[in-house]
Amino acid sequence: MMALLNAADKLMSALNKCLVLLGSIALMAAALILSYSVMSRGLFHAANDWQDEAALFCLVGVTFMCSSYVQEKRGHIGISAIEGLLPHPLNRARVVVIDIISCLFFAFFATKTWDLLVEAWVDGQVTNSTWAPSLWVPYSMMFIGMVLLTIQLFLQIFIRKQIASDVVRGGH
Repeated sequence: MMALLNAADKLMSALNKCLVLLGSIALMAAALILSYSVMSRGLFHAANDWQDEAALFCLVGVTFMCSSYVQEKRGHIGISAIEGLLPHPLNRARVVVIDIISCLFFAFFATKTWDLLVEAWVDGQVTNSTWAPSLWVPYSMMFIGMVLLTIQLFLQIFIRKQIASDVVRGGH
């Protein structure tokens, strides 16, 4: 069981690294698009609404698609004051409970983003701008990001549980 969890964890880690690379490119694209938007509006008085939406789509992708990488590195904001006050065993239990609650929340959130994605796809929903890009694009990034974050949390919960049970049995 532990070998399967470790293989899934390595695969997830490799996927996270690829997504962070793509996210870095998307972040640079958003910065370039917004810079171009400011310059074109300031210098040429050009009104281009596509720039705001393109940058927003890039930022939505970065935010959601890179969330599992941030979780892998435990980079999300936490309350460290509580961590310092609790004894180590109780603190480990706190982390597991928070991971389980988070995993359940993001699994629920993934189902809701799936509903948005399907609705946008079936109804052909687009934004209200003249450019009118399809809304399934950001909704798909939200869905995939939430699924990956849920998987990352699931792996962290069960790898930690498996390691703890191995230690108790004397196998680690």
